[in-house]
Amino acid sequence: MNETKIMNQAIKAAANREGKYLTFSMAKEEYGISILKIKEIIGMMPITSVPRTPAFVKGVINLRGKVIPVVDLRLRFGLPSTDYTERTCIIVVEIQGPTGTIIIGIVVDSVSEVLNIKGNDIEDTPTFGTRLNTDYILGMAKMQGGVKILLDIDRVLTTEELVLIDKAA
Repeated sequence: MNETKIMNQAIKAAANREGKYLTFSMAKEEYGISILKIKEIIGMMPITSVPRTPAFVKGVINLRGKVIPVVDLRLRFGLPSTDYTERTCIIVVEIQGPTGTIIIGIVVDSVSEVLNIKGNDIEDTPTFGTRLNTDYILGMAKMQGGVKILLDIDRVLTTEELVLIDKAA
């Protein structure tokens, strides 16, 4: 009985992660964000820096009259920074913050494609030991020729960081 319950929970969890994902690359790795979280994709544009914010907060942009904070996902993940190219873009996402919905831009190396990922192609995040926080990883999508890291974009930034970013905007 208990085994059936555990299996049903696992099936439900897989089904909850199934769906369309916008995939993008950073530092030769492929990532995915649920298409339901994406507002739009824009090319790089001038970013106004905001003093006294963490290094990964690039600043803010004016997107059709709305000021939106921009985070460099490379720096947020501790990856080496790189020069922006013509393929670098900003993915505008809607995330759940402590005070409600927040619109932010995330800078990525390049957008790849939209993939329909089946629940049985998504595995749980492996445990890397207790010191590593991987809560922001929704799962690992097994694709031909590799693995795409699916992000829970609501958890990429901590509550404290979201409050700081919301104030910056």
